[in-house]
Amino acid sequence: MKNIHPILPDKYQDPIYKSVGNNIFENTEENIFVCTLNFDLEEGDNSQYPLEDVLEEFCLYISDFSVTDFSKQSGSMVVELAGEQEDMHRALQAIIGKRVYNTEYTGKDGRIYVKLVIE
Repeated sequence: MKNIHPILPDKYQDPIYKSVGNNIFENTEENIFVCTLNFDLEEGDNSQYPLEDVLEEFCLYISDFSVTDFSKQSGSMVVELAGEQEDMHRALQAIIGKRVYNTEYTGKDGRIYVKLVIE
């Protein structure tokens, strides 16, 4: 994943969404915090990884996915992340403008493991 940046979909203009700053919105009906991100997939990435590892790392989940904005040719995706405000804030600070990918390494036990890298 690269070129990670927040976007503001039109639905955030609905009165149920309240801006809490840093591109994070509170959905006051569902009592969750959300942020919509656009990013490009790199060669070797798929629509599941490393996104799933980011979600796990920061205790977030996908609350909305824009199928019309996903193009296998362009490799660009738009997803709305949701979770607790503090988790959302930590995630955005960590990944906005960064490159996020998985890499393999050999553990002390000789097994191959996958590690999330944010740089």
